[in-house]
Formats: sequence, structure tokens, C-alpha cells
Amino acid sequence: MNREPADEMSASKPPGDYGIDAPRLLIVPVVLIGAGIAQAVVQRTWWPLVGVALILACCLLAVHASRAGKFVVWNRLLDGLGLHGDEKIVDLGCGRGALLVSAARRVPAGLAVGVDLWRADQSGNSPDATMRNAAAAGVADRVEVHTGNLLDLPLPDASFDVVVSNVAMHNLKARDDRDRAIDEAVRVLRPGGRLLIADLSGTRQYEQRLRHLGLADVSRRGLGWRLWWSGPWLPTHLVSARKPR
Repeated sequence: MNREPADEMSASKPPGDYGIDAPRLLIVPVVLIGAGIAQAVVQRTWWPLVGVALILACCLLAVHASRAGKFVVWNRLLDGLGLHGDEKIVDLGCGRGALLVSAARRVPAGLAVGVDLWRADQSGNSPDATMRNAAAAGVADRVEVHTGNLLDLPLPDASFDVVVSNVAMHNLKARDDRDRAIDEAVRVLRPGGRLLIADLSGTRQYEQRLRHLGLADVSRRGLGWRLWWSGPWLPTHLVSARKPR
């Protein structure tokens, strides 16, 4: 089986319908926009429209991050791993498969596994939706999905070459739970394997936990404006590490 051309994968969003991240959070700004427009009409002044414009700009940044930005950023991150095409990759909190499918496109002789509880953090979230997207991208033969908790992954020890996760672990509200999720991610990673976790919060804790567990090359960095979830006050950071051999 041939791998897709690298330039096509790096520049494109995989075929499929990947929904919108955290769609319920858009309700508040939509209400505020409506209220601002109503106020401008009733008071016959344009000043409320300034606030409307700012809220709209924040919404557009969030929608861009969900619908386009994450694909651009993660394509670059996956390309930077220098994969050979036979690796096993697991995506923790895979949702509808945006990252999972992008990873599967790069391992024609490997396997991409997604784990999720299929809750409503993403519109239309379900195992069937994820597999439909994998089929649309032509990678269903190398994709598996499992229903599982990040605190107790239904996966064997040291079974994956790469562990990835995008904006999922922050949903674990307790600090001990986030540490346990990191422990699980490290448990399923093979010696020499790479780990990449992107999130909105908790990333300094992830970094500290990985150092505590003895991982190598631990680093944390911002992922830029494409993953600003409404503005620079809600950025995404990446924590990466390597498991020693």
C-alpha cells in the first residue's frame, strides 16, 4: 500500500465531516451578539456594534481553530516525527477522528487507534462518525476505535510507537486524574516512542509529570494563532517527550 504524497497530506484537511469542537460554548457569544445588535437598534447608536464585532472576531478564531487550524498544525507536527509508515499510533480523546485520520494517512503499513468516551465535546461525536471519516479518507483498513477512559486505557503496555492527544485531557478536572492520564499514556508507549499532547490548560502539570516519570526530551511550547480558541488568552500548548529505551 502506497503512502499519500507528503505535500498533499501536509496541505490538506482529510476528507470527512469533523464537526465543531465544544459547540455548546458558542451559545453564549451568539446571545451576546444578538443582544448587542438589539441594543444598537433600540438606542440608535453604533457603539454596541463595536462589542459585537469583537465577539464575532473571537468566534471566528475559535471556529477557524476547530475547522482548519488544528489540521494545519497537526499535519506539521506529524510530518516532524519522520514516520516510516509502519508505526502504531494512538490518539487519546480522538473525537470524530481529525487527528486520528491524519495520523492513519501517514502509516499505510501501520495502525492508528482512537480512544474516546464519545461525549458531546464535539458535535456529532460517535464511533460510527469516526469510522465514516476514516472510510471517506480511505484509511478505514488501518484505523480502530475503542470506547475507553483516559484513566484506564483498554490497551496493552508498551504497544504504541506514538501517543498523541489534542485538547482532551483538560476535561479531567481533578489534578490526580490528569496525572493518572499521563501515567496511562506513558504506560502504552513503547521504549523509544514519542508522545505529543496539545491542550488548553494543565500543560505545565503534564510537563512536570513526564519529567517525574523519567521521560527524555520533555518540552512545552505554544502552537500559535491557528490554535487560539477565541484569542491569545486561550492558546493551545504542546507538551512533547520521548520514552527512554
